[in-house]
Order: sequence, then C-alpha cells, then structure tokens
Amino acid sequence: MEDADLIVIGAGQSGLATAALAPRRGFARTLVLEAADRAGGAWPRYYDSLTLFSPARYSALPGADFPGDPDRYPSRDEVVAYLRAYARRLPARIHTSTTVVSAVREQGAWAVRAGDGRRFTARAVVAATGDYGNPRMPDLPGRAEYGGRVLHAADYRNPGGFAGRRIVVVGGGNSAVQIAAELGAVADVTLATRRPIGWTPQRRLGKDLHWWLKHTGLDAAPVGRLLHRVPVPVLDDGRHRALLQERGVDRREMFTRLTPEGVVWADGTEEAVDTVLAATGYRPAFPYLTGTGALDTGGRPLHRGGVATTAPGLGFVGLEFQRCFSSKTLRGAGRDAARVLSRLAARSRP
Repeated sequence: MEDADLIVIGAGQSGLATAALAPRRGFARTLVLEAADRAGGAWPRYYDSLTLFSPARYSALPGADFPGDPDRYPSRDEVVAYLRAYARRLPARIHTSTTVVSAVREQGAWAVRAGDGRRFTARAVVAATGDYGNPRMPDLPGRAEYGGRVLHAADYRNPGGFAGRRIVVVGGGNSAVQIAAELGAVADVTLATRRPIGWTPQRRLGKDLHWWLKHTGLDAAPVGRLLHRVPVPVLDDGRHRALLQERGVDRREMFTRLTPEGVVWADGTEEAVDTVLAATGYRPAFPYLTGTGALDTGGRPLHRGGVATTAPGLGFVGLEFQRCFSSKTLRGAGRDAARVLSRLAARSRP
C-alpha cells in the first residue's frame, strides 16, 4: 500500500494541473494514477485533424507557456506533446497503466484500489478523469434494424475508409462541424441538428474571442450553472463555414428514425445512408465512485464548484462548466484546480 497526501485520478490536462499546484496548497506528497500507458488523458484519442479553438497563448497549464507562436491554434499532436513534457516536470509521482476501480472513504481517509490489486491511501482525492470515456449516443429510433454503421465521434480518426459514402453527422457543435467539413471532401455529407447552427466569429475587431473573454472577465465568471442551459456555439474564423458550403455539406432538421437502409427525414422523405456519425458529446464517467454517495442517480457528481457536497475530502476538476465558461479547458484547468485544492486543504487537514 502506498500512502500520500493527495491522490489525483487521471493524467490529462485537469489532473496534471492539479498535481502541479498541489504542493502550494499543502499537499506535499501527490500521486497521479493514470489508466493509459502515458500521460495525456483523452487527447491522443481525438480525431487526427483536431485543432484547439483557443490560441496557444490562452491554452497553457500553470507555470508552462505553450511553446511556439502564441497566436496559432495548436494541433492535437502538439497538445499531446505539451502535456507529456509537462508531466515529466511535475513534483508528483505518476503511476501509468493504473486503472482505478474503486475509491472509498475509510476511517477518515480515502482508500483507492487499482484493477491489478494495488492500493493507495490519501487524506484527499481529486477525480480528474473527465467524461471522454463515456460517449453520449442519442436515442435513434430504428437503430436495431439499421443496416449501416453507427459511430460516435470518439470512434472517428480521419476520412480514410469513407470515400464515396453517404454520411449523416448528428450534432451542431464544433466537433460535428469540423468532422462534417473534413468528410465532405471525400463523401456526400449532411449535418443533422435539432436547431440551426449557432455560429460565433473567432475574431472580433482584430482580436480572438478568447482575448475578449479574458479582458472582460467573462472567462472566469462564476456562472457555470447557467451555462448548462445555453447551447454551445461553433467558433469559426470563416474557414469551416466556407468548407461546408464548398464541399456541399448541407444542414437538415434531425431525422425522425432509422430504417434498414437509411433515415427518414422530418418531412417524411426516406433516404439511403451508409453511416450515421454522432458528434453529440460525452457523459460524466466516474464508475470508481459508485456507492460513495458522491454521485446522483444519473452518475453525475454532486458538487459545488468542484468540491463534493456529500463526500468529505473529494474534489473534481475538469467538469464541463464546473464553475465558469473556461472550465474543462487547458486555460481553465489550473484556475479550477487551485480553488478545489484550497477548499480540500482547509477541510482535510489532519
């Protein structure tokens, strides 16, 4: 059994930011437990062409600027390299290939067990595994009879294997638009959404949107609960909107059901479709906290600003709109981690 002051579950951006700040908040001995064989969280599993929606200057973790041109939009592989370099400099012990299967409160401390039987203990735990391991698949009536492929964006890497196909991409967010535009170069693609796409200009008056968010204070404003009800807009400098038009990708109201051959559109028209690809986000996934009272009946964390309300010594970092607009982003992970650690330290002192 290995003992520590703090256990961080997950070595993605949120877990790494938490581990970096832990010593400043009184957690001298920090362990990071990561299921994959290397740090980086979900980033290595995203589609190949993904780029950040924020410039490099607004995409850094605490204490380490993102290298290179600060005004560019880093690629997936650049983010992975940045996170792994960041992990190597951390004042924490990182156990990779360590899948956490349970975390329970025992005698005033947390006992964490890995799938291989190893046990770890600490006075506080931060769950930073996010939700990317649990894709949200929409209810698709007729799916059982549909003869084509149904995929989630989590399964998509690049257009290879889709040439000449008829594809419907479900979703109206950033990932749905980027994937549809990319597939449109090799296939016949339609975006199916429940509402019109909400486009937001990437730049206003010569400045990136993130400059305005920072300098107006909106990026860090504590309005997370309100944001859950607001549709997420598509940030675009004009390129993706132009690509959709150039490549013939149209937008239609969400189909009503699947048939053995394809879909039935809202106007009753039936059409043969080879693949339905859902870019519909993810759901919280904290199976190792089942039975602790830290989750509601839907598996969602019971928390206030990332601090568990029903489980002493437990925090969360990396939840969507955890506290503000920038939560669950590279630029916001450190801010949320600092707040959660401060509250955990105050409540879990021996």
